Amino acid sequence: MMPVVLVLLLALLLFGLGFAVKVLWWFAIVVAVIWLLGFLVRPGGGRWYRW
Repeated sequence: MMPVVLVLLLALLLFGLGFAVKVLWWFAIVVAVIWLLGFLVRPGGGRWYRW
């Protein structure tokens, strides 16, 4: 019984990690696009964000 519970917990953990990594990839893509737009769109010759 205990090995079955451990396997199920491992499967849930890996599923959760996979979902979190997928969300982080989308977040990284959005941040990269905003960062690139900051280089392309420069009103007044300066950056429009203050990082």
